[in-house]
Amino acid sequence: MDNALTVESAITLILLLIQLPATAILLSRLLKGPRRLPPIQPQQPTPDLLGNVSVVIPTLNEAGRISPLLSGLSQQSYEVREIIVVDSNSQDGTPDLVKAAQQKDPRFRVMTDDPLPTGWVGRPWALHSGFLNTSENSEWFLGMDADTQPHPGLVAGLVKVAQAQGYDLVSLSPQFILQYPGECLLQPALLMTLLYRFDPAGITTEQPERVMANGQCFLCRRSVLAAVGGYRSASSSFCDDVTLARYIAAQGFKVGFLDGAKVYKVRMYEGALETWKEWGRSLDLKDASNSAQIWGDLWLLSAVQGLPLLIVLGGLILPLPTLLPVRLLLGLNAFLLLIRFGMLLAIAPSYDRTAAKGGWLFWLSPLADPLAVLRIFLSAFRTPKEWRGRKYGT
Repeated sequence: MDNALTVESAITLILLLIQLPATAILLSRLLKGPRRLPPIQPQQPTPDLLGNVSVVIPTLNEAGRISPLLSGLSQQSYEVREIIVVDSNSQDGTPDLVKAAQQKDPRFRVMTDDPLPTGWVGRPWALHSGFLNTSENSEWFLGMDADTQPHPGLVAGLVKVAQAQGYDLVSLSPQFILQYPGECLLQPALLMTLLYRFDPAGITTEQPERVMANGQCFLCRRSVLAAVGGYRSASSSFCDDVTLARYIAAQGFKVGFLDGAKVYKVRMYEGALETWKEWGRSLDLKDASNSAQIWGDLWLLSAVQGLPLLIVLGGLILPLPTLLPVRLLLGLNAFLLLIRFGMLLAIAPSYDRTAAKGGWLFWLSPLADPLAVLRIFLSAFRTPKEWRGRKYGT
């Protein structure tokens, strides 16, 4: 019996040593929340924005989901000079949809990027190719993904905030569209892995290596992008948005990441399996991080997101001794679970569940936290061999 108590006490102390400093880091980030900038609002353009923005969209077999983006961009006003769709030899008629949109809105044009050079990933190569073909008269470059659904006033609102805050690069988090039960449970848990590791959206991060970005809506001064060589610094990155944003921040430019839930939506993946496979393997951000950052983030996620549910359930099921360290451990993890459920209220506006089947599962997404952390572990040290229909390596 004494040996058992000794082992339990040792395990308890180890867990406390793992979790207490991670909890302090988490709280220091969450406490920044009240100082964050408010969500971006749609705005009408003013004459000074005339022709200020070139939009570039990389595509590869996006016919099934690009129409809302084409429609939404057509509703943007005169601040958008041109909309360049860079297609990588789609076989599903994606270019035809763009050409049809061009008949109604001459700002659209489609181009095919050159064969993928050695050392480049498809998405940054397409964006780089598009950037090289944008008008030098545009002040801003706006990269957007084919699965985004912009609201009217998105571009004007984004540019005005960038100008007012002095940003050289600013990207937006979206409102995610959920449709199926599995993704209602899993997707918020995967998103939480980002929210726990980084400052809240709307907080300017001082350390370049901790900057966050989202390539789904990625606005950069064209002069800044030209100064850093376009997307060359992120050529081989599967998270090119974060890699490029951190590189630009390291050059001394001001980089921001704001809440865009009021100005655009995104439907990223169909169902839990695709969400697990495609989004899960990019969330580790290993291509934008060094080994110390990767291990530090894995420790933090394990401590504050992966373990709390398991420890609390263990405390309810197993006959644990009523020692002070055990009570402290259970109390700490109950507190972390309380924070986690409270975070659901904070991120609820970031989800559109109006047409979701089993949308109520969103409120149970903390139950998927151990799986979400496991997914980050599984992808943290693996290089993708296939991405969006392209194969890489052997």
